[in-house]
Amino acid sequence: MTEQWQILASLVDWLNRSNGTGDHEIAIRVMKVGEEFGEAVAAYVGMTGQNPRKGVTHSVEDVAGELVDVAVTALVALHSFTDDPQAVFEAKLARIADRATAAEESP
Repeated sequence: MTEQWQILASLVDWLNRSNGTGDHEIAIRVMKVGEEFGEAVAAYVGMTGQNPRKGVTHSVEDVAGELVDVAVTALVALHSFTDDPQAVFEAKLARIADRATAAEESP
């Protein structure tokens, strides 16, 4: 297990101790991914100044940080659905990479 997966596992353990592992908590962890996605979108809107009332309110670093929050939140939630989240993630990533390679090779 890599250091990142160990850190994720410790975050999951902390959440489990703090909030439990019931169905409601698992649902909240999935919903939290959506909340974090919304924050990433808001940061992008703020970076581009698309709200004329607010102007530019965020930086590219803010957007990057929010995207990391989305990824970490999703990986934390993944722990609730498998005993081996690293293997599930790596297998899915490999399938995505294979599809991308196949699409690139198609005429």
